[in-house]
Formats: sequence, structure tokens, C-alpha cells
Amino acid sequence: MSVVNENKSNGVKSNRIKEGVVVSNKMQSTVTVRVDRRYPHPRYGKIITRGIKFYAHTTQELALGQKVEIIETRPLSKLKRWRVSRVLN
Repeated sequence: MSVVNENKSNGVKSNRIKEGVVVSNKMQSTVTVRVDRRYPHPRYGKIITRGIKFYAHTTQELALGQKVEIIETRPLSKLKRWRVSRVLN
């Protein structure tokens, strides 16, 4: 049984926010954001970096390499389930 962390102030689930880097901005009102996670190898302890790409909706012009925060939202298209909430740098 899983426990859902919920923010009491606005009812938004806290694990639905991610930080990543813009890797593609070629589409209209959509950017591709790569979110990396780092974890130690179970046996050898070496730190491994794995990443996953998300399609995020945005109305502003974002450059490649910009760090952004994305938040999960309702499905906007076949692949878009995230939107850019703010630019971090």
C-alpha cells in the first residue's frame, strides 16, 4: 500500500514536481526536458546517473540548457502531461 504525500495548502501531490534541463525547443509551445536522477549501484556503490525526457507545455521562449521546474497536469496531447511552472536560472 502506497502513501500519497499531499500538500495541505492547495491539494497538489508533492511528488508531481520535477527539475530538469531543456534539451529541445524545436516545437511550438512545447519543450523537451531531461530530468536526471543519481543513485548508487546496488553492489558496487558507484554513482550512476540516469535520465528520462518529458514533453512539457510552455508559452515562453526557452533556450537550450536552461534549468526549469515542471509540474504534472492533465493530458494536453498524446505525449504532453507536464507544463513548465518556472525557470530556475
